[in-house]
Amino acid sequence: MSGCNNATRHAGIISCIVLLLIGFTALYVRQLKNISNAESVLVTTEATRSVVSLDDMLDFGSRPAVQTRTSWNAPIIWEAMFDPNRYDKKHKEGNTTVALTVFAVGRYLDAYLNTFLISAEKHFMMGLPVTYYVFTDLPDKVAKIEPAPQRDMKVIPVEKYSRWQDISMMRMKIISELIETELHERFHYVFCFDVDQEFKGRFGSEALGESVALLHAHYYKLPKHRFTYDRNPKSKAYLKEGDYYYHAAIFGGSLEKVKALADFCYLNIMEDKLNDVEALWHDESHLNKYFWLYKPSKLLSPEYCWDLSIGDRSDIIINRLIWAPKHYDTLRTQ
Repeated sequence: MSGCNNATRHAGIISCIVLLLIGFTALYVRQLKNISNAESVLVTTEATRSVVSLDDMLDFGSRPAVQTRTSWNAPIIWEAMFDPNRYDKKHKEGNTTVALTVFAVGRYLDAYLNTFLISAEKHFMMGLPVTYYVFTDLPDKVAKIEPAPQRDMKVIPVEKYSRWQDISMMRMKIISELIETELHERFHYVFCFDVDQEFKGRFGSEALGESVALLHAHYYKLPKHRFTYDRNPKSKAYLKEGDYYYHAAIFGGSLEKVKALADFCYLNIMEDKLNDVEALWHDESHLNKYFWLYKPSKLLSPEYCWDLSIGDRSDIIINRLIWAPKHYDTLRTQ
């Protein structure tokens, strides 16, 4: 029996090595391929973004009870800090386009996807061209919704992994590939969402930025020693200290920055697998490591993803997005 276990373990290690090599090679080849046309794409994209940047007009003193700026001078967006009409006007004039990715695999599709999409049509980046990219192992079960003008939806089949942890972690690879193959010439920004959420209020153009992270609603008031970073030195997600605790339920930014984040997380996840390690909170642990090394240019306050079970909501003027009730015992395979 021990010989059998050793053989299985060796086979698993070899598989991880092959996957890791494939991952590194694919990323390297894609980078070389993109060098020839990167200059023209970046010039167009940067020119558009420079027109719509209004963050220097934020009213940082409008919310004295909360932190509105980081130590590296990135804004933390709260209600009353910005003029929504001014942001929307500038982004419409700049022809800003936004892609949204969401994964609805297994039972999550029936439980959450419809509510997520219908509520997004009422509140997400209203007035801007938006395309929803829905990744699912059950494409035939995705309900047909009619997006508003200038909005579209694409359903993309993906493999269903046996463990929910692997589904969560492998989305980084899929997001990176989508940016390269589908988004890079069509969109200025991409936002990546968990499906078990519901939009309740404006989630608009003020949230757009080069590299956008979300403050976790359960941790933003806690002292840093209570943040649940991965403390295992064997993991690539290991963090001894950090700035904030970020929630992987939402992240976004320019295509270049989101791709860099996704590639970083995916390759580190694969290296952990090679070493028989799994980060404490999976892709969220790796995301926190990335944002510690590469600071986000904009942070979203917990108003952008609030949990109604939290008793103290004194800082929350508006619910823009809320956690849907979680039923992990029936939704997760393991």
